[in-house]
Amino acid sequence: MDIIVSAVSGTPIYEQIKDQLAAQIVKGELEPGSPLPPIRTIARQLEVSVITVKKAWEELERGGFIYAVVGRGTFVSDRHPGELDDKRDQLARQRMEKDLPFYRELGLTVDEVIELVQRLYV
Repeated sequence: MDIIVSAVSGTPIYEQIKDQLAAQIVKGELEPGSPLPPIRTIARQLEVSVITVKKAWEELERGGFIYAVVGRGTFVSDRHPGELDDKRDQLARQRMEKDLPFYRELGLTVDEVIELVQRLYV
């Protein structure tokens, strides 16, 4: 599990953690059923508040990416390949919905946004 956070990115740190971990799960980098490190360990490694990591974990659990077992820890949820595709699409859609108003504010057309994505998607 590899997570990098930036205090200056403009995206809340809990969201950065959630998004990166969700992407790793969707891409299959984290196996279903595999344990996640304790919240305190992650907080210490990333030098962030335990509350920040806890919020990311809660959102991941609410989204069905992870599950907690009292007294045992937190684990990556079991998923069928189709479910992972649906989750991946859902994550992409959520990010786009958040970013599109900014592009509209800049006065970019849909075609210009698509062209920009095509140029940058390498």
